[in-house]
Amino acid sequence: ASAPPTPGPAGGNAPPVSAETSVGAEPPVSAETPVSAEPPVSAEPPGTGDAAPRSFAEPVPPGVFVPEKHFYPRVLNAEIHPMVRFFLGLSISRIVQRFHHLNPQVDAPALERLLRRPTQQFHWAGADLMHVTTNDGRRQMVVIETNSCASGQKSMPLYEDANEQGGYKTLIETALLPRLANRRLPDGDLAMVYDKNIMEASGYAAAMADATGQTVHLVKFAIDDTDPPVRFDADGVMWVRLADESWRPIKAALRYVTQKPWNRIPQDTRTLILNPVTVCLAGGRNKLVASMAYDLFNQQHSGTGLSVRTPMTVRDVALPQVPLWVNSMGGKAVVKVPYGNAGQGVYTLTSEAELEAFMSATHHYDRFIVQSLIGNSGWSSSTSSGVYYHVGTMPDRHGHTYVADLRMMVCSGLDGFKPLAIYARRARLPLADALDGETASWDMLGTNLSVKKQDGSWDTESNRLMLMDRKDFNALGVGVDALIEAFVQTCLATSAIDDMAVALTTKKGKFRPRLFASMNDDQALIREILQ
Repeated sequence: ASAPPTPGPAGGNAPPVSAETSVGAEPPVSAETPVSAEPPVSAEPPGTGDAAPRSFAEPVPPGVFVPEKHFYPRVLNAEIHPMVRFFLGLSISRIVQRFHHLNPQVDAPALERLLRRPTQQFHWAGADLMHVTTNDGRRQMVVIETNSCASGQKSMPLYEDANEQGGYKTLIETALLPRLANRRLPDGDLAMVYDKNIMEASGYAAAMADATGQTVHLVKFAIDDTDPPVRFDADGVMWVRLADESWRPIKAALRYVTQKPWNRIPQDTRTLILNPVTVCLAGGRNKLVASMAYDLFNQQHSGTGLSVRTPMTVRDVALPQVPLWVNSMGGKAVVKVPYGNAGQGVYTLTSEAELEAFMSATHHYDRFIVQSLIGNSGWSSSTSSGVYYHVGTMPDRHGHTYVADLRMMVCSGLDGFKPLAIYARRARLPLADALDGETASWDMLGTNLSVKKQDGSWDTESNRLMLMDRKDFNALGVGVDALIEAFVQTCLATSAIDDMAVALTTKKGKFRPRLFASMNDDQALIREILQ
């Protein structure tokens, strides 16, 4: 086994390694490689007298997929709702025909071309959508955000009982395998790299191993790991550390790294990464640039009747300007840190107290986005585009209606888009008819299930999860047409961000940092990217 690489100021200063580097050699990292500087490590971590344990890649051979490890227990016994199953079985042509019938202003051939067009960089996405209505009863599915590392497989009942790997297998076979066969890649192994959600990350690794017949390296790449088991050499090849301290090159990897992935993973890599970090910067994990991508997409397709539908959004807002924009929306708005995930950095402001709490908090980044707030009919943001409020769930036996979002996960293969998984999440507290000034608005409006614990680890409030089974789907209050609209909106949003990622990349496949900086002038973020 070779000695591990010695980290330097920019991840390592050893000489570059060519693509022909022998397997097992240590992967030095060039000073030019855009990975973040490593924080200093104390000789003795607090509370211990020993060095912190090192992490290694875990081998996942073929034949080890066990559904109990990769699905929530209640999902294992759930039976998919017939309406959801019907939707998942629809062809692109039938989806286009139905959508055009309900939206005759839409150019049907243009929509079909878009749904059948393979993406260039953004191959795996999940959109969070809200089912909203207006005072005159006009219902719509509105995109809240689009994710480049989307969860959802563990929450999706199986389409067919005989296919126990469900959407895990579909993603690997549809989005990854064709791209392995159609791209010149460095010699090496396959990997699943993650920073949280081990349930799904390990499921993807096992499905990948079965689909390829190869052992896959399952590697945790945590944001706070001072000696990570993943490195990139000067050629942009990923290497992972094995338990025997040797290093292996990686030709392709599936990525579930969600927390500031740009400070650990280069924008330009020879290793095929699904999805590349450029997708995160182009809108998959950057709400500010995503808003710009949606606007550009809508302008480009203005003659087709196609558009990404979002709440009214003001981007690139400095902290002192936030109260001005909140007041312009009737004193009710949503303020977001553009680069947060898992519900972190999202503030629902419905009162002076909530606004003051936001303004007095410590913020790492320099820019925010402000969106119109979707609440109840009596307390939503008032904007030039009108007032939207939540349709919400069907009333329960206590007469309570809850805010719920819908996660639609899709992947893009050689034949275009395909739905992968669907689930919903409801808020902690029911939606009130009027604000009382005491209940936190986030408890009525926030739907994300991820909760960061005091020790820095993550937990999931799965009791608020709503499955696409016979019980929960009926309570959600949506039909097959809403699912079709959610799918179309998700594909449009994904295409918009994919177009932005392509614009941020040169013809030779290199990231364009100056163009990005001109779009996203947030110096705190720029410093993270360029470290």
